[in-house]
Amino acid sequence: MTDATTEARPTPTAVWDDMRDGNARFVAGEPRHPRQDVERRHELASAQTPRAALFGCADSRLAAEIIFDQGLGDLFVVRNAGQVASDSAIASLEYAVAALDVSLIIVLAHDACGAVRAAIDSTALDSPELPPHIWRLIAKIVPAARTVLRKSGGVDPRELDAEDVGIEHLGNTIDDLLASSRLISDAVAEGRLGIVGANYRLGEGTAVPHVTVGIDG
Repeated sequence: MTDATTEARPTPTAVWDDMRDGNARFVAGEPRHPRQDVERRHELASAQTPRAALFGCADSRLAAEIIFDQGLGDLFVVRNAGQVASDSAIASLEYAVAALDVSLIIVLAHDACGAVRAAIDSTALDSPELPPHIWRLIAKIVPAARTVLRKSGGVDPRELDAEDVGIEHLGNTIDDLLASSRLISDAVAEGRLGIVGANYRLGEGTAVPHVTVGIDG
């Protein structure tokens, strides 16, 4: 006999398809604002069952539920500047996978990211010293800046496109998640979890996928 709870659990691909549909509504200016009423608030008072976790940059323009036209309790959101895979971020995502049984992790970067720009500028020889906490945060973005810098043929780092570096960092972040968390990598290997790395275009409102793991099609 198949457990009813197992049957009801959405697949990673189904959840991502729903996120894409919500983003398309947002881009078109036709959001439905689902599951944001009083009844939904009362329904969630005793427990949460989000379908996806979103790990994104803390930028004020990346309001996850608005961008993907989702409601209360739909997304478990983890954010820091530059969506850097810190210990606390990974632990929060592990909680979403192990305790909340989410089917999908979305890692959301964006163009014109200040943390990415700071990482790029820090590679210049005459770059000013940064406050230590900021430096420790952006240090994980610097390898992406150096990779793009090598590919560019050694131009002045300040001439690099922050979006190119951000997309490189997006892939590195997903690699970090899979390498650092056996819980997350095992869930992907078992087909219970998918990961999508997307870049949000501020002017257009689109979340463009660049990396997919465990997603069909």
